[in-house]
Amino acid sequence: MQKPSRLLFKYLMICLCLWSCNSKDKTNKDHLVFRYNEHKNIGSLDPAFSKDIADIWATHQLFNGLVQMDDQLNVQSCIAKNWVVTDSATTYTFTLRNDVFFHKHELFGTDSTRTVIASDFEYSLNRLKNKSIASPGSWVLNKVESYSALNDSTFQIKLKQPFPAFLGLLTMKYCSVVPEEIVEHYGSEFRSNPIGTGPFKFKRWEENIKLVFRRNNSYFEKDKDGNSLPHLEAVAITFLPDKQSEFLQFAQGNIDFVSGLDASYKDEILTSDGALRSLYSEDVNMIRGPYLNTEYLAFFMETEVAELQALKLRKAINLGFDRAKMMTYLRNGIGIPASGGFIPKGLPGFDETIGFSYQPEKAKALVAEFKSETGITNPEITLTTTSNYLSFCEFIQRELQKIGLLVNVDVIPASSLKDAKANGQLDFFRASWVADYPDAENYLSLYFSKNFAPNGPNYTHYSSEEFDRLYEASYLETNPELRAELYTKMDSLIMTSAPIVPLFYDEVVRFTRKEVEGLGINTTNLLELKQVRKVESNEL
Repeated sequence: MQKPSRLLFKYLMICLCLWSCNSKDKTNKDHLVFRYNEHKNIGSLDPAFSKDIADIWATHQLFNGLVQMDDQLNVQSCIAKNWVVTDSATTYTFTLRNDVFFHKHELFGTDSTRTVIASDFEYSLNRLKNKSIASPGSWVLNKVESYSALNDSTFQIKLKQPFPAFLGLLTMKYCSVVPEEIVEHYGSEFRSNPIGTGPFKFKRWEENIKLVFRRNNSYFEKDKDGNSLPHLEAVAITFLPDKQSEFLQFAQGNIDFVSGLDASYKDEILTSDGALRSLYSEDVNMIRGPYLNTEYLAFFMETEVAELQALKLRKAINLGFDRAKMMTYLRNGIGIPASGGFIPKGLPGFDETIGFSYQPEKAKALVAEFKSETGITNPEITLTTTSNYLSFCEFIQRELQKIGLLVNVDVIPASSLKDAKANGQLDFFRASWVADYPDAENYLSLYFSKNFAPNGPNYTHYSSEEFDRLYEASYLETNPELRAELYTKMDSLIMTSAPIVPLFYDEVVRFTRKEVEGLGINTTNLLELKQVRKVESNEL
């Protein structure tokens, strides 16, 4: 029997879908406005603080950098029309376009705007290093020796050492260009008075209620047919904190787009194998693809717990549960079972053959060998997680019990888990790693011995001289194919020692109204709206 809340939800969904079918006449204004929802308030519209996905989505509409990433993770020109790399891949010299204008503002004087010049990038990167500003993006410049404007149209960056992923790093919103005169005028209030160069310009922000951007009629990019971008007139963002309410608004047609899959509505819109239900197929499109996020369990390699010190038990855990079954039951098939290493599908270096498959009998044998060798007849471990991932941990708990291993699941707040794992206070814990920039080096940095937490992201304290040698060699390799081979070797070394249990490689899943065209998908889950159109219902 279904629970009352479940029945009520189904009733509301049917009513809203029927209402939506009878109210498809859109005004011309509505036809040109793209509407979506954020679950929490955006912290800042200053790109120097674009750390969370909500902030990144918003600032991406307002700002540009030297370069940008396409949907296939290729670095493309943006404000820099071209660049050359010299001095053994340590010097990057960018030539800027001369037709990029800042959004209009009275402080610019007579013309209310001006073109972007190289010194604007010098100022913008200086802000990242400024300790009084305390940008969370300051680390982006860790490998930079110096940078300077050689003239108005030429900007140069020199690195301390070769770093093949550097151009990808420059695509991050932290590296966007901002105008000095406007930022200095507003100070910290630039967060809510942003002036950039992006396809949309800031219009209005009622915090926790609504945020509105309008079309930038002076935007410099064009589509493949030579038409000016963007195609939309405006972007409107609401701030409903509840995901179920957000989905009801989507079903009603009041917002155009929903990203991600929440437990409150996943069974309503998707079948158990991840297909769109027929109730929605006439009004909704679903897009899905790899997302650069690896969900995993991690062992602290300096633990004193005998069970977790043993390689045989760590391997038994990796072999002892069915990842495909877990994804079907708990995620409606959204996500890729992790049969490879730590590098997710979608990045060069990924290899689906180097990990662990479901082999319960082999897992049982390893547990039996551990018991015989140590005299520990009832091995027991504790897995720490947050409430959001309790269902996954309980699934693994039940499966591992079948191979003779008792797992206790400890649920703590996300902030507590974050602090505890950074300080080596957890022996076995759930974690995830979303790419800061689209290069496998970002993932492998978690296993470099010089990056031990809390001074770096190596939360497992995994250490291998061979791994470190390959990791440092990858910095010097400029051939992408050879570098990918090094990445795969490193990932394979990690899985041989099993400091982690990869669970799944995430997928982006997006639901849009049929009226929305041109909304693509990418492995960084970036919301790209400059190519989006909305067609009226009579055009469908």
